[in-house]
Amino acid sequence: MTDELSTALADVLGASQVTDLARLSGGASRETFRFAADGRPLILQRQRGGDTRNMGIEADVLRAAAAAGVPVPHVVANSTDPSAVGAAFMVLTAVDGETIARKILRDDEFAVARTLLPAQLGSALAQLHGADISGVAGLTNDDQLRQYRAVLDATGQAHPTFELAFRWLEANRPDPCPPVLVHGDFRLGNLMVGSDGLRAVLDWELAHIGDPMEDLGWLCVKAWRFGSPLPVAGVGEYHELIHAYEAASGTSLDPDVVRWWEVLGTLKWGIMCIGQAAAHTSGAVRSHELAAIGRRVCENEHDLFLALEGRW
Repeated sequence: MTDELSTALADVLGASQVTDLARLSGGASRETFRFAADGRPLILQRQRGGDTRNMGIEADVLRAAAAAGVPVPHVVANSTDPSAVGAAFMVLTAVDGETIARKILRDDEFAVARTLLPAQLGSALAQLHGADISGVAGLTNDDQLRQYRAVLDATGQAHPTFELAFRWLEANRPDPCPPVLVHGDFRLGNLMVGSDGLRAVLDWELAHIGDPMEDLGWLCVKAWRFGSPLPVAGVGEYHELIHAYEAASGTSLDPDVVRWWEVLGTLKWGIMCIGQAAAHTSGAVRSHELAAIGRRVCENEHDLFLALEGRW
């Protein structure tokens, strides 16, 4: 299989030789490989069976983000035709660095990076939200509160804490911002970080059109601090993120609106945990990892109480 894939990649890229093909760990929706084409280091992301999302949209989003100045891997080639390499795919430039949050937050190698990241993340989000997406077709634009209300209802489970959060969010819903390109999962784990800070924003499969404050709030969700007391991705304070975003975007932000989206993000992650655990308990996908995620439902309930009491 490795030889066949190497040959297919050489044909796709017009390369004389593909070497060093190696499978990397990846998510549920992507198979990820590192390789070299005529000595150039590249990454292949190939869609797994059962994932119905359009990777062509993701490739177009990456191109739009790159044009806006967001640090991203560049798209070298892509296709939704499975005949080329066995599935829809993207070939991306390889970016060196670390994605594991525990290492980024604790290792001495990233001590300087941790001081730089809050401002870098704010600037990157401002660039992202200013991207021209007129050439990107197929992006969804759903009301997040209504969407996750329906998702929770579909589980058939009773979670009084989540109901309390829904009531608070409805009662305190801010005026919407003009819709922009939103990453949808902007957090440590989906960011490539080096000793000099942010090197690339990864994992764009959840990109959509929405309120720009969604990305800022998600970045600050307590679960994505990975045990750090600092509210912005475990590396910084709110004001650092907000000031950098304002400076790069030329707009003014209301911190209370960012916090509203942070509460919604916490609620969303709690509901996602229910769904992931249910995928295991229903027998649809037997996975110890998905089963373990079920315990995080109560963590998010705890975090929502802290948020609604203003104690985080």
